[in-house]
This record gives sequence, structure tokens and C-alpha cells, in this order.
Amino acid sequence: MNQEKIGKFIASVRKEQNLTQEELAEKLGITSKAVSKWECGKGLPDASIMIDLCKILKITVNDLLSGEKVTKEQYQEKLEANIIDTIDYSNKKDNEKNKKIAKIIMLFGIFIIFSAFSMFSSDSSWGAIYSILGLMISVIGFYLFNLKKTIIQRLLLSGGYLILFFLLLISIDYTNVILNNVPPRYSYLITTSEDMIVYKAPLCNVYRINRNTKNEYYIVDTKKDYNENTIPITPFNRSKSGIDNLLKFKSKYIGDNSNDSHLIDSLPLSEYGYVFQIDDNNLELIINYNITDWYIDNNKYLEKSLLYNTVAIFSLIDNAQNLTFNFSGNNYKTSRVKVAEEYPYFKDIINNKDNFNKYLENKINDNEFVEVIFNKIFK
Repeated sequence: MNQEKIGKFIASVRKEQNLTQEELAEKLGITSKAVSKWECGKGLPDASIMIDLCKILKITVNDLLSGEKVTKEQYQEKLEANIIDTIDYSNKKDNEKNKKIAKIIMLFGIFIIFSAFSMFSSDSSWGAIYSILGLMISVIGFYLFNLKKTIIQRLLLSGGYLILFFLLLISIDYTNVILNNVPPRYSYLITTSEDMIVYKAPLCNVYRINRNTKNEYYIVDTKKDYNENTIPITPFNRSKSGIDNLLKFKSKYIGDNSNDSHLIDSLPLSEYGYVFQIDDNNLELIINYNITDWYIDNNKYLEKSLLYNTVAIFSLIDNAQNLTFNFSGNNYKTSRVKVAEEYPYFKDIINNKDNFNKYLENKINDNEFVEVIFNKIFK
């Protein structure tokens, strides 16, 4: 069915009847835009007004669908062809309508997925539930979009769509975990202990340590090398205070205020606020914390922090010789000489990241070791 030919024919016979588009539209009870659309070949009159249109234009329906006035000799032939064309046109319109509905369903499912991402935090199970629901709705829309194919083809295509889209969601989730240090949405197993939550996801295991504290941190284990017994655990925020971050502030000389400030800010106890000063004569770093020392001495947190900070500072600032930590309660002083004498692994730690973790980070979890060495270095 040639819409352009039919449109030109409608325009021609309308003019023969001395009718404007507005007048024809008024007689049919429609808008002039609809008439203009027909005459431009962008659509056909609805079946409900086709007979009235033909009466006004003084043509037959056969003439209208043929796009020309049909002679008696051609009448039967044109009629049969127009019936077939009309059925094809109707089926095409139905298919287009069904595809539009299918696209709307697909897009609605995708909208639910990304709404779930924005509305719910990563550790909320509702985010995963609603995103999976959105995925299933989108798959239904994709299935309906391919109704002209055989049922086997539809099932195979829909299954492929489901798998690829789910892999995309897992990849987005994995990227979010890596970049933002958050729990994975699509965890198939979650285990919780006193200080740690373990999320097991398809592409990684995520360990949430010191949960719901100021020193909460995440370890994303993409190679799945760790388990609950071997994962590195410290009472501090490891992503901030761990050697991987601290190495950025390694310096040969004390007195680089910007570098020293970044280093102190990355170490434990900085979360309570501080100011610092430098004694150039004694090559001493003096840190004044805005808190009372006994207030934070839960599970030896004060001793662990001061011991960790001391070894880290002397390891990373080559010429630093003395350290003083001031609190509103007590002061703690020590020196590089004393640390080198009393901390059994100090020489091994300097310039060796693995040894730093082995002989300082891991040792901080040993309360007995911390108490003995702390007393030797500070008392």
C-alpha cells in the first residue's frame, strides 16, 4: 500500500471538491494536522472514518486504497489487491504497536534497575532485589519485542539478553566496589562476626573490617587469596593508615610541613584532631592531639596507635630523631635511638613494605607484645 500515492490522491480529489484541509477536517470531526499527515504520505485515515471521507470526496474505498480512480475493468483486480494490502498494513501497524509496548516494558525495567542503584545503598538487600526485578521486566519486554520469531529463537535470544545484562550489572557492581570501597550488591553469601562482615560475590570477596566504627575499612580480594583467618586486620583504617598509602609521604627530611601534615593525617589518632610543630634543633616532631589519652584507651587503642605511629614516622622520615605526643592528660616522648634499640624488627621494617605489614601491622594485634614494647619505648 503506497501511502505517498494515496496522500497525493486525497489532496487532488479534495481540491476537485474545492475543500481546504481545514474544511475537510471539520466535516470529519478531526484536526487539519491529520489531513496534512495523510496528504504528505505519513499515515492513512482510520478505518472508522474512511467511508465518510470517501463520501465527502465522492470516491470509492477502492479508489482511496488504490490511490487513483479505478475503472470498471480494473475494479475486481484492484479490490483483491487492496484487501491483501490492507491486511498487511494492519498487521504491520499491530507489529509496530506491539514493538513500541515491548520497548516501553524494556525501558521501564532498566529504569527500575538504575532507580534501585540510586535509591538503596550497596549494603541494602532491597537494591539487589529491585534491580533483579527490573532485569526480569526488561527480559519480558525483550521477549515481546521478538514475537515474530519462533518460540525457540525467542527463548534463546531472551536467555542471551538475560545473561549479558546480568554480567553487565555484576561488572558495574564490581567497578563500584573497587572505586568506592563499598559492599557488593550481588553477594551470594554474607557472613558476619563481631568486627567483620564478609561478602562473597561472583568476581570478588569483600571484607568489611571494624564495621560501624571510625576505622571501618574494606579489603577487596579479587584473586580470592584470603579467608577470614588470613585477611589483614588492624584496629585502624587500613586503607588510610596502611603502608600502601603511607609510602606516598616518605621523606628524607623533617620540616616539609605539607608532607609531614599528610603523613600525620593518615596515621591513627588523626581522627580526633591535632596540631603539630617541628623543633629543628632536635629534629623533633611534636604532635598535640585534641583529646585526653585515657579516653581512647579501649583495648589498648592508645598504646597500639602510638607504637604504630612512632615506628611509621621513624621509618618514613629519614632524619627524624625525636617524637613527642601530647594529650590533655599525659605526654609521651621517645627517640629514634630508643626505637631502634627496643623495637626488635625496626631495621627490617625500614624500606620494606612486606616487613612493615609483617612486623608492625600484624604485631599490633598482639596485646602482650604491644604492652611490653610500649613500656620499653615510652616509659
